[in-house]
Amino acid sequence: MSKTKETARVVIIGAGASGIAAGTRLLEQGFRNVLLLEAEDRIGGRICSIPFADSLMDLGAQWCHGEKGNVVYEFVKDLNFLERTGDYYKNVQFVRSNKDKIVAEQSKIFIEIAENSIPNKNVEFYGTEGDYVKQKYWQEINEQKPSIDNTLATEFLESFLKYECSVDGCDNLFEVSNRNHKEFIESDGDNLLHWRDKGYRTFLRLLMDGKENQPNDLGKLNGRVLFNRRIAEIKWSQCNELILRCWNGEIIQADHIICTVSLGVLKEQHSQLFVPPLPRSKVRAIEGLKLGTVDKFVMEFQVQPLPADCVGFNFLWLQKDLQEIRSTEWFWLESVGSFHRVSHQPRLLEGWITGQHARHMETLTEEKVLEGLLWLFGKFLCFNIPEPKRFIRTQWHANPNFRGSYSFRTTLADDLNIGPWDLEAPIMDSLNKYPKLQFAGEASSKTHFGTVNGATETGWREADRLSQCYTTT
Repeated sequence: MSKTKETARVVIIGAGASGIAAGTRLLEQGFRNVLLLEAEDRIGGRICSIPFADSLMDLGAQWCHGEKGNVVYEFVKDLNFLERTGDYYKNVQFVRSNKDKIVAEQSKIFIEIAENSIPNKNVEFYGTEGDYVKQKYWQEINEQKPSIDNTLATEFLESFLKYECSVDGCDNLFEVSNRNHKEFIESDGDNLLHWRDKGYRTFLRLLMDGKENQPNDLGKLNGRVLFNRRIAEIKWSQCNELILRCWNGEIIQADHIICTVSLGVLKEQHSQLFVPPLPRSKVRAIEGLKLGTVDKFVMEFQVQPLPADCVGFNFLWLQKDLQEIRSTEWFWLESVGSFHRVSHQPRLLEGWITGQHARHMETLTEEKVLEGLLWLFGKFLCFNIPEPKRFIRTQWHANPNFRGSYSFRTTLADDLNIGPWDLEAPIMDSLNKYPKLQFAGEASSKTHFGTVNGATETGWREADRLSQCYTTT
């Protein structure tokens, strides 16, 4: 008997933005047997809004990046959930490890030069993004000499490179392909649209049509999400029927699987997870793309500890101080880029750390991390920041269900001549009629990798792909 939308068993692995987008779209298109398997005990994936301090805090995705061409913004733009941040963070201060504060006029010059060093889509260049940024930065610095202090310019560049690593999700810009900036399409408009006091989970609730102020209501997906179902094995070649085995021993059969697990999980587990192994083209894509590590620190105080005129601060290391810290237990603090206030959370400070030092930080106790950050504040700031009443840090790489934060295109991907399109390509059945195994998630987005809107688009993409197969048969 031929399968129909009413009888086809569709299993979606992962209940993050892409999994939820795929599941809700399939139900809207007439599929009736849709099941989501989620390894965590919550929905959202790398969207994680938790009650904190005066409202909510997003430990993962925090901002809606842009307006035009952004499906998240388009989905909520008429509902008054998003608020523009504008140039608020342009006023962050730059402080040196000898407690000197750079005057605003001088900071603006360096910021403008650094921002002009980011390649635009019309720029053709060879090498990595790091190569281009450093060359362009120093070219403009040299044109403005002798009015610019060379030592300070070096410190600003290192700070800016750390910031760009947090944007791209990389360990360093010298592993980022020069195609990264060409293939990613930035959405016009405010790229720091925030969710006021509602959190990014608001978007997931709207996707599912869940009830407001009822976090456990999954709307269209009620009864269709199984939590704590980490997948141990996917058998995908036996007579077109797929068999999933969960770590708890549960066996689930399916006609179609949409896999939305993170690229980090695929990198770590694909050789054991898929039986038989995935096609070589798929493996090359998994190996060539990369999921970087970007972590947050969130501190709650009795009252805001920053002076009234201070939005936040970036760290500029003197070379002698940097050499000293690298031989101490606080070496990982080198990759802490900044701390700043949080919209609609007047008593919070939020900080950022990236790359291999972030992964090391994740292995430390929370108490040790806080001790290091308070030492860092004392090293750089001429005012006191007390111990917070509450402190949390993220551990996106240490979590076996994520193994990182968001993806980017590497120079290895160039060498292998692969891209998100290879990760996206479905594995078809023996008649090449229906997709058996499909892949979604931000890393499979050709133009919006690393974003929630990219993840959402890929979930809709795979749901539409499957639906089209049933529509045309």
